[in-house]
Amino acid sequence: MDAASPPETQYAKSGDVHLAYQIVGSGPVDLLWFGAMASHVELLWEEPSVADMFRRLSRFTRLILFDKRGTGMSDPVAPTALLTLEERLEDVRAILDAVGSDQATIFGNSEGGQLGVLFATTYPERTGGLILHSTYARSSEDPAGTYPIGVPKEIFDRFMVFVEEHWGDRQFLEFVAPGLARDERKARWWCQFLRRTLSRGAALAQFRMNYETDVRALLPLVQAPTLVLHARDEKFIRSAQGRYVADHIPGARFVELPGADHFPFGDASDLIIDEIQEFLTGIREPAEPDRVLATVLFSDIVSSTQHVAELGDRRWREVLAAHDQAVRRQLERFRGREIKTTGDGFLALFDGPARAIRCGAAISEAARVAGLEVRVGIHTGEVELHERDVSGLAVHIGARVAALGDGGEVLVSGSVPPLIVGSGIEFVDRGPHELKGVPGTWQILEVSSTG
Repeated sequence: MDAASPPETQYAKSGDVHLAYQIVGSGPVDLLWFGAMASHVELLWEEPSVADMFRRLSRFTRLILFDKRGTGMSDPVAPTALLTLEERLEDVRAILDAVGSDQATIFGNSEGGQLGVLFATTYPERTGGLILHSTYARSSEDPAGTYPIGVPKEIFDRFMVFVEEHWGDRQFLEFVAPGLARDERKARWWCQFLRRTLSRGAALAQFRMNYETDVRALLPLVQAPTLVLHARDEKFIRSAQGRYVADHIPGARFVELPGADHFPFGDASDLIIDEIQEFLTGIREPAEPDRVLATVLFSDIVSSTQHVAELGDRRWREVLAAHDQAVRRQLERFRGREIKTTGDGFLALFDGPARAIRCGAAISEAARVAGLEVRVGIHTGEVELHERDVSGLAVHIGARVAALGDGGEVLVSGSVPPLIVGSGIEFVDRGPHELKGVPGTWQILEVSSTG
């Protein structure tokens, strides 16, 4: 697998059920990933922060991803079917047999942690380690009071009403992963992901099963080295649940992470990878940025300060919100990746310069209709991808190209036209320019027609 493409999806068979799985990397340790309820091994790679996490893990492991039966690309089950841990245990064994793994470290998120505990105690010889994230031993309240941190039945019933009303919407995401919900692009993607991978009926059935499942008696039987990770301020599964698990597994290490995200792909993802790497290898290494060829697009509202003075702060905020919404529509339309807003503009990445140019022209036209003028700068070059940002000389060049433009103009650097021959896009040569802070002289062109 190269740095830009997802791995091939393969299938294992557990009884009559076909299970989708992928292998990423070729490290010395097999790391089997038990995700939460909703899963889709191919869709997950569409979210850059998830892909970045998987690629980082694959640098020091052979990462094994799979969809549990009834989710993603594995065979479906009846929406209200209650899948037992024993059935899923057989599925896990089938996956490990298919990939030729005699022993693996298990990563279990949420109810996947319970499955990891069951696997570690049933097949200790095949369990090299156990990493549990935002998990629990039992979520229902113990009437005898020996497990006082469980959830009373009346609270669980209210939660089920909440799930039935809000599964896959913004309110649900804000409850389980507020860090992801703060990012507008990620929030939209994760809400769609939940809806596309698990129906409401299936989600309700799984929550009911998870509420009754109890692995407390198994915790003292775990022989594998164990790392327990939990977000300090999580509301969905409280950190006390994770601490209980760590306290009852012999020799387990408990790490409380900053933030409140139930999923491992949120605010603390870099720390989670650091902890996993140290647990498996004994060392921590800083993340190495992925370097890829990409097209950088910068947009900027012309005379924004003047607009604020004329409209006033409140009206300007309304205009700016409408502008941001319009830009995001065009980014989605042309498959651009929003990196961040720049106050009164955007930084976005594209995997093709022609789409970036057409998106820039569409953004400019949408702004004109709204009574604004936007300038756009585009450059293609190598960038360094980070989880929430990009860096590199190409980013600086894109910003400098945009700064040369006037309202309504879409400017590109000389690196762009040779890459879109035959696209029908036409340019007017604006001559050579020196770009502040960038060595050399750069040819600048204005887009005159998008074909």
